[in-house]
Amino acid sequence: MIEPFIHNHQYNALNRQIDTLQRAYNTVADRKVIDAAKYSAESYVAGLFNSMTEEQRRLLEPLFEHKSKIEYELAISDLTPYLVSFPKVTEAQIKKLFPKVKKLKVPDLTEVPFGSLTYLGWLDIGSTKLYMVYKREGRLVGVEARYTAANKKSICSLCNGYGEVALVTAVAKTKASSLPDYYKAVGNYMCVDSAYCNKRITDISYLETFIGEIVG
Repeated sequence: MIEPFIHNHQYNALNRQIDTLQRAYNTVADRKVIDAAKYSAESYVAGLFNSMTEEQRRLLEPLFEHKSKIEYELAISDLTPYLVSFPKVTEAQIKKLFPKVKKLKVPDLTEVPFGSLTYLGWLDIGSTKLYMVYKREGRLVGVEARYTAANKKSICSLCNGYGEVALVTAVAKTKASSLPDYYKAVGNYMCVDSAYCNKRITDISYLETFIGEIVG
């Protein structure tokens, strides 16, 4: 039996890449161009994973063949059992990650699609705070940040998608060789809607960097 091995951002990237390949199948007549597109898609998908077993590779093979839209959607949905779910955290676990926040407003966890999350994020509009929970290096970490609505659409630094964003700023404790510990602000524009962001994120590089600077 193949264990879950596809993380949410990898699934999104896989979906996007295969969708591009399917459009090539349907719009390009030159076989050499199609073969090149197929090779590019296979190489890109292989690069999403540090390594794949032969079973995992065979599982993904059907995605690279020419299919109808319905067949393609079915092939993608067949991967659902192999998605790595975000930990199904409890309200108590979340509150433990933010011990200094006395009146933390936790989202309704019964409505959270843990199976399709890269990170758990939510807004507290009353305090203009954004909270994030992420599994980093095998443990859950929490980030408390302040957000300022941009009141315009722009590019999200996490998912690189265009949409409603806010300037999200958190405080990071840093060290310098000749100075005692000091604090600096770390921030960038991010999606206001974390659920929407989770559906589009295909690379966790910036997310890892942002959270790493804050939690150390």
